[in-house]
Amino acid sequence: MKKIDWYIIKKLIVTFFFCIILFTLIAVAVDRSEHTEAFVKSGLSSKELITEYYYGFIPYIWGLLFPLFVFIAVIYSTSRMAVRSEVVAILASGTSFNRFLRPYFIGGLFLASLLYFSSRQLLPKGNEIRSNFQVKYIDKTDPIKTNNFQDTWYRRSDTNSYVGIKYYDSSSKSATGFFLHRTQNNSVVYNLRAESMKWDTAKKNWQLVNAVERIITPKGEKITNYPSFNIDLNIKPSDLRQDYYLKDKLTTPQLIEFIKLEELRGTEGLNTLKVERYRRSATAFSVLLLTLIGAIIASRKARGGGGLHIALGFIIAALFIITDRFSTTFSVKGDFPPLLAAWVPNIFFTLVAIWLYRKSPK
Repeated sequence: MKKIDWYIIKKLIVTFFFCIILFTLIAVAVDRSEHTEAFVKSGLSSKELITEYYYGFIPYIWGLLFPLFVFIAVIYSTSRMAVRSEVVAILASGTSFNRFLRPYFIGGLFLASLLYFSSRQLLPKGNEIRSNFQVKYIDKTDPIKTNNFQDTWYRRSDTNSYVGIKYYDSSSKSATGFFLHRTQNNSVVYNLRAESMKWDTAKKNWQLVNAVERIITPKGEKITNYPSFNIDLNIKPSDLRQDYYLKDKLTTPQLIEFIKLEELRGTEGLNTLKVERYRRSATAFSVLLLTLIGAIIASRKARGGGGLHIALGFIIAALFIITDRFSTTFSVKGDFPPLLAAWVPNIFFTLVAIWLYRKSPK
């Protein structure tokens, strides 16, 4: 790489970190004012709030707005170069437009790689810190998130066993309306029902109360009643608990394994988790894509100065977010494929980037 490459990359990286620090300070100030009451009631010191909440909140903000930080940094730094006629001088020296975009590609690839590896391992650990604090101190006033009851839970326990319960209470780890049936050659060969069940902490399995066991054989049925009955299921209390922050807390390998397990159990509504899995790769690609779009837009010198570039950049960023929200909603609430939902914004803005590149002055 030549001096001009290092010059552009340095301006891009420095502006990016300036943006991320500035927006982080603003986000922390707004969040602190919004949750002042919860912070006071928690009784935690400022140091404890930093370690038990903001160590997770700040990475969450970085991961959420990382592509926008990069986009703003590219727009701002390149626009200043265009206003000072630096871009014109570079192109007039015989440098091709493709060669001019090379340092942006390298810088965008570096930042995209940083986000890719962070979103797979580091950001979920920060989200776990934030979500634990949210559940313990902030979500207490939310009736939806504090609801410990789950109705009509039905899952596959293993390859030929199916378990169903009603009214599970995660705080007491108990449920009513339990049933289990096993199949063989598309026929039910075993059935077990109980009025209630509760997690036995000593035996690490489930204790059934007033259970009725039916064993079906070609010769007939054998029915047995049990006042108390302990059974090992491929299900733990943590599997029954509703966790609104689960997709954010799991690392990518853990998320993939969890989705496979839930698919084996026949769980429905997994599109939210699948979209999150694919988005962790798609968002990293969007960083590189927005870097090139920002460089193409801001490299053109405008009469109004850099303000026009920044305004146009915000419009494109808003369209990107809207496209992403729409595709996610269609996948979670409908039958839109999760992989396509995660990549639709990138596909659309790749076409936009190609169109802008062809229209840009060379």
